[in-house]
Amino acid sequence: MLTRRHFIATTAALFSAPISEPLFANTWPTDAQKNAWDAQVTPPNYDPAMSNPWGLHPRFLPQRVVANDGLRPGDIHVDAVARYLYHIEEGSTAMRYGVAVGEGGLYEPGTYTIRRKVRWPHWTPTQDMIEREPELYAQYEDGMEPGPINALGSRALYLYVGNRDTYLRIHGTPYPRSIGSRASSGCVRMVMAHINGLYDQVELGVTAVLYPAESYLNAQS
Repeated sequence: MLTRRHFIATTAALFSAPISEPLFANTWPTDAQKNAWDAQVTPPNYDPAMSNPWGLHPRFLPQRVVANDGLRPGDIHVDAVARYLYHIEEGSTAMRYGVAVGEGGLYEPGTYTIRRKVRWPHWTPTQDMIEREPELYAQYEDGMEPGPINALGSRALYLYVGNRDTYLRIHGTPYPRSIGSRASSGCVRMVMAHINGLYDQVELGVTAVLYPAESYLNAQS
């Protein structure tokens, strides 16, 4: 069903670092290994609008919707209240996906540029994450190899302000049941099969706008 949503404008651009990833890792998976992992995280006979082995609410499955006038094709808009990511298309439509966003004060609304994207990335928790929850993250202080249990999942889009990496990502997750919630350490999570479809459509240099979540709006009211 086609829907219209109102996108709330924001100029906030914050700089803390919820998730990191080594730019120059010692090892990288082969294309054959990446293809095998893609098959592992993609349901049999996958239909983006219908396949749902994760038990998501149906509204979080990918669907094409009507976009507001004036939005630039190629850009991404994240509605943190409804937990939707919109990828704007030519012809006043957008592909809409369900997402999870940062919990509590870890979510950072703002306007960013996607300057890097990686298929099956490495991941290293930031020092802030290790200090905040050492029982979860200290074991990965030297990094985590790519694969289906990696925290960044199958794909990662890297958010920058100017030429500065904010360490915020739009990425896949090994915890698909978190979609629709506030669960991450600041990034925007997607089902791996969903971001696999989005990834090839996103060009470097496009804008990603993360709109405020409920707690941010309440704090400003």
